[in-house]
Amino acid sequence: MARLVLDLATSRPPTLGGSGWLVCIDGPSGAGKSTLADAVERAASVRTRVVRLDDMYQGWDGLPHLPDQLEQLLSPLDRDAASSYTRYDWRAGAPGEDVTVTPVPLLVLEGVGAGTARISPLTTVLVWVDAPAELRRRRGVERDGDSFEPHWEAWAEAEAHHFERQGTRGRADVLVDGTGRVPPRTVVPGAASSDH
Repeated sequence: MARLVLDLATSRPPTLGGSGWLVCIDGPSGAGKSTLADAVERAASVRTRVVRLDDMYQGWDGLPHLPDQLEQLLSPLDRDAASSYTRYDWRAGAPGEDVTVTPVPLLVLEGVGAGTARISPLTTVLVWVDAPAELRRRRGVERDGDSFEPHWEAWAEAEAHHFERQGTRGRADVLVDGTGRVPPRTVVPGAASSDH
């Protein structure tokens, strides 16, 4: 999967700044986005930075503000300048330290909302990762602990509303089954999808 994503990205002209590729890995919680982002980072032959959107949401109600945050993060990078974001401290329930992001050949945004339509002009490849709801919920709770359980339903509703409004899956270049049972599929506009 990682190789397919990287090959597709590097086959396209840079879209972020003068020489950067931007890969956005989106999909609902627990689908397998982090695992894919880690694999892309390991397989990349160029300097790569993964920005995890879990660090950017400003609390459980933060998803609607993400498009603005991503625009603010990417705007300087598109001018080949360093940028930053404020990492959210989930334990304290408050904004934490500022994190600097410098231009790199490959930037990967990973998390719910990474494929926000507003940043489409800067996106080289949009990947949609999905898995059955019960598996995703189990993974989410295993990953984040019981603290996630009370928020699952409200977060899932916010995700669904966001994805519907943004049309994220319909704009994806690559569709990935987070269970690993179905090979990833590239989506070529105006042509039949091809399995890999």
